[in-house]
Amino acid sequence: VVRRRLLQRYEHQPFISCLAGFYSCRWKRYQRRRTEPGKCCCKTRECVFFPLLVGAFCFSLVFLYLWGEVKNDYNNFDWYNYGKLGFWFLWSLVLLVVAAILFTYVTLLLVLAMCLLAEGQQLYLHWSHKIGTFLVLGFSITALFILSILWGDQWKTVCLSFQITAPYLHIGAITIMVLLSWPVALHAIRADKKVVQVIIVGPYLAILLFLFLIPLGMYSPCIREMGTLGPKPALIGHRGAPMLAPENTEMSFQKTIEHGGDGLETDVTISYDGVPFLMHDSTLRRTTNIKEVYPNDSAQNAALFSWDTLQELNAGTWFLKDKPFSCMGSLSRADQNQAMNQSIYKLSNFLRLADSQNKLVIFDLYRPPEKHPYRNSWINRTLEVILNESGIRPHLVLWLENNMRSFVQSVAPGFQQTMGSKAPVEDLLMDNIVKLNLAYTEMSSEDIRKYAEANITTNFYVVNEPWLFSLAWCSGAHSVTTNAVHTLKNLSQPLFLMTPQQYNIMWILTDLTSVLLISLIFAL
Repeated sequence: VVRRRLLQRYEHQPFISCLAGFYSCRWKRYQRRRTEPGKCCCKTRECVFFPLLVGAFCFSLVFLYLWGEVKNDYNNFDWYNYGKLGFWFLWSLVLLVVAAILFTYVTLLLVLAMCLLAEGQQLYLHWSHKIGTFLVLGFSITALFILSILWGDQWKTVCLSFQITAPYLHIGAITIMVLLSWPVALHAIRADKKVVQVIIVGPYLAILLFLFLIPLGMYSPCIREMGTLGPKPALIGHRGAPMLAPENTEMSFQKTIEHGGDGLETDVTISYDGVPFLMHDSTLRRTTNIKEVYPNDSAQNAALFSWDTLQELNAGTWFLKDKPFSCMGSLSRADQNQAMNQSIYKLSNFLRLADSQNKLVIFDLYRPPEKHPYRNSWINRTLEVILNESGIRPHLVLWLENNMRSFVQSVAPGFQQTMGSKAPVEDLLMDNIVKLNLAYTEMSSEDIRKYAEANITTNFYVVNEPWLFSLAWCSGAHSVTTNAVHTLKNLSQPLFLMTPQQYNIMWILTDLTSVLLISLIFAL
């Protein structure tokens, strides 16, 4: 008898055999056990662990959704890690791949468990899968905690994404509830007590009712009547076109112009001998070959070098080596050769290029460090270059620097005064502000409309993803600063745009179809 039990294999039900094999890692000498009516679906230890499996699924789903939606800011994440580690690597892409793999793994385990429950089988999760589940749960919670501490603004990105994805997340949630109806109905019917049936079915129906009614409180600026959509936001190249060429170089700005950008954004630093040049970082390590030419000075502030020294550096080879964006396409041989020969760009040359192409310019102006000759005259020196050396028409300059704004208005009244933060309309008008330059996480269709009524336009930075650009378009933004001019220029209308009537039809059909399917499952 013992020998027959040891050699006993599954009955001729290959589907259930595969489910139990993958879930429990018992393929051969294993006697399958069914759940008897009125009995629990698994032993006490398994009952305790099953909620952990569900929790691992939920936390990994939240993290994967969060990290997928903040793809717009992957470059910022990689830049932050570069500052901490000292070398460039696409950590953001690695984290996305890991999150996707872990979510897929725990999802497969949960699907196997639900299928086994639907077939009336007892659950037994193999110890190796239990360790894997703990790892997924620990990784997801730790990652969410660290990101919340170091990069908490990304939750604002998630909230913005709901304005676009909520209608489709609603359909996905309803679909999951339909799939769950089979094991819920099966175990409710097998329960031998009314109280147990209520405990099983009650929460399920409550969640289902909540999902049916949640669209009543849903808002999306992309659900609007036909003919009410405003003009497409203007595109301002963030440091040029940094996905196509080395940032803040002549090639980068030329690429922006080639792809139809409406403006150019950059960062201005002043050399030790008073030449304003374009550089975002405080040092030259990331975007030049300073380590090769002057290895002992690689950590020195970029403003402490003379212009003659800066001209010796190459500002393009790093771009081909490090590939700063995960979504970069392959460059032609001509573009590769051009990128390899880029040098640090002077502000005066940048302004002449913008003026010749009739492009708006906006820039962050960095104050030189202590003991710099132009520490206290940095704004005056920059104004000299703009007004006397570049010849750019004043109305093309969006002046962002808030220091000495009254003085700037007196010597350059033609500049478009731009503020980098929200403020009461009355204060903005008093300071002659005509544009706001805001982080995209501060996007609000209500605020955009309020400022527009006072003839104050809004620009949001940095907007790279099509869904985020679509949200800015639907919200009424006047312009966006972007790394992806070449991509966003091709959008002819916002993604996910629909009329209220179309959304109501989608909502009602989804609810009616799900009610019909769930009713049939419970009836059968």
